[in-house]
Amino acid sequence: MIYPPFLNKGDKVAIIATARKITPEEIYPAASLLKKSGLEVLLGKNLFATHHLYAGTDVQRADDLQWALNHKEIKAIIIARGGYGTVRLMESVDFTQFKQYPKWLVGYSDVTVLHSAIHNIGIMTLHATMPINFTKNTKATKSLINALFGKHQRVDVEEHHMNITGKATAPLVGGNLSLLYALSGTPFDIDTRDKILFIEDLDEYLYHLDRMMMQLKLSGKLSCLKGLLVGGMTDMRDNPIPFGKLPEEIILDAVKDYNYPVCFDVPAGHISENIALYLGGKIELKVKESSASIQFL
Repeated sequence: MIYPPFLNKGDKVAIIATARKITPEEIYPAASLLKKSGLEVLLGKNLFATHHLYAGTDVQRADDLQWALNHKEIKAIIIARGGYGTVRLMESVDFTQFKQYPKWLVGYSDVTVLHSAIHNIGIMTLHATMPINFTKNTKATKSLINALFGKHQRVDVEEHHMNITGKATAPLVGGNLSLLYALSGTPFDIDTRDKILFIEDLDEYLYHLDRMMMQLKLSGKLSCLKGLLVGGMTDMRDNPIPFGKLPEEIILDAVKDYNYPVCFDVPAGHISENIALYLGGKIELKVKESSASIQFL
């Protein structure tokens, strides 16, 4: 797995939007913060375009993505926000030049599509907060900037009574569970063999969470893991007839037949903290009775 070069002051980063539309008022404070960190910020020419709920048409969004992937001087591509729409671009994306000049791809949620696609060509990415959230949570933003500059090495996780203790060293993969589920059977399907899987999600019905976990199990993606990290399972919903299980219980039920560490409440996903995670590279996961830690190797 290739590590893109960590950033130095003066490096160029691009902000583009591959999914929902965004306004200048939502971007300029984030761009200013990146500049204060010593980076030169380039904005995609279609960043503020609109087409229904999207940041421009599929063609416009794909053009900005391709521009950022191909640009030899851009050292990181930061996706402005999530929502929905990145998957609509994947048929037209060409990673040829990107493979020759790897750079960090940054984002979460809908950006899981790009994380998975880029891991399949052997390049690491960065699961982290996005510009729309920069001013809302300084800890998440600081974590992202430290990660870009190579200063982010460890995440400590508080104890959780449903954790399964153990230790594992393996590459970290994953992202938004709904997107991993949606990519199943496509060229961008995630490879979990001998990996530590990270999952998180937002605003899903409990029965749908169970269905997605069963899909991962039946497709063999859970049996071959070295470990499981569970981030925010945020604003989960139930039906009038209760499903009868908590999100953690649904997840544990899917992995109960396997012997590897499971860590809940990882501070990443659709939560305010959303600490940066290097995806694709090796981590050391330690889950103890009283705490857990993720060390990036």
